[in-house]
Amino acid sequence: MILTVTPNPSLDRTYEVPSLDRGEVVRATGERVDPGGKGVNVSRAVTAAGQRTVAVLPLGGAPGALVAALLDAQGIEVAPVPIAGPTRSNIALAEADGVLTKINAPGPELSPAERELLLETVRRQSPGADWIACCGSLPRGLAPSWYADLVARAHAAGVRIALDTSGPALLRALRERPDVVKPNAGELAEAVGRPLATVGDAVKAAEELRELGARAVLASLGADGQLLVDDAGTWFGTARVDAVRSNVGAGDSSLAGFLVAGGAGPGALASAVAHGAAAVQLPGSVMPTPHDLDPAAVTVTTEVPVDRVLREPAP
Repeated sequence: MILTVTPNPSLDRTYEVPSLDRGEVVRATGERVDPGGKGVNVSRAVTAAGQRTVAVLPLGGAPGALVAALLDAQGIEVAPVPIAGPTRSNIALAEADGVLTKINAPGPELSPAERELLLETVRRQSPGADWIACCGSLPRGLAPSWYADLVARAHAAGVRIALDTSGPALLRALRERPDVVKPNAGELAEAVGRPLATVGDAVKAAEELRELGARAVLASLGADGQLLVDDAGTWFGTARVDAVRSNVGAGDSSLAGFLVAGGAGPGALASAVAHGAAAVQLPGSVMPTPHDLDPAAVTVTTEVPVDRVLREPAP
């Protein structure tokens, strides 16, 4: 079972548009409403893969009730933490050429009592979990050290923990040695304080995160592939993608693929790459099922192309 923790979930509306012209009336060609938040997406992807998951998330107001109903309709077990403020609503505009524009609301502020209830809910749900995946930004009311506290508590309970966040929250949590962290290229660049121009730059940055405490780093490099750096070595994974439709939740799908395949080694990286590649070819934040995966399109190698220039360099 994979337990996910999403401190700042959302109700996500995705509109497919031919193009985005500022100041003009833009007519959508497609529309989806999904439960959102990185940990929520991981739970959705784990469920789509046929595995059990429990989603811990604070929920409030009408948007929170709709998030819970949508997850229930997808067969996802929810461990809700009732809060006074309404769950945030986000908007994504997906253009025909693959460009995605996101408008993310800040979300509610959690009270001291709600913060404690969130931690207590995670503790109650932890027994029997193979992994705890802590994902996304922290809402107002949670200090940057909150994830570090959660990592420490998970390890004290004997549970492995995967962390997908950024900024001060990531850096502080590294001190508690999370089992795997999953930054994208931009988050990786931010963590080391310098731009990344090549795959080799990304490898060096991942190695620095390990020096700071991460036991393994699963780094998403967008169209350039994914890296896994751990005690056993460094692997580089890529996949053939025929057409990008939406990258909403693709990184979350990758993390789910990594965890359901054991969360370690080249086989787990191959699963992560296959899930991410399948996700970008689906509409909105639809998560891939085993039928959508194409393992034959995935390549994983220890021969990392360190001199390859990133198509999406991280400033």
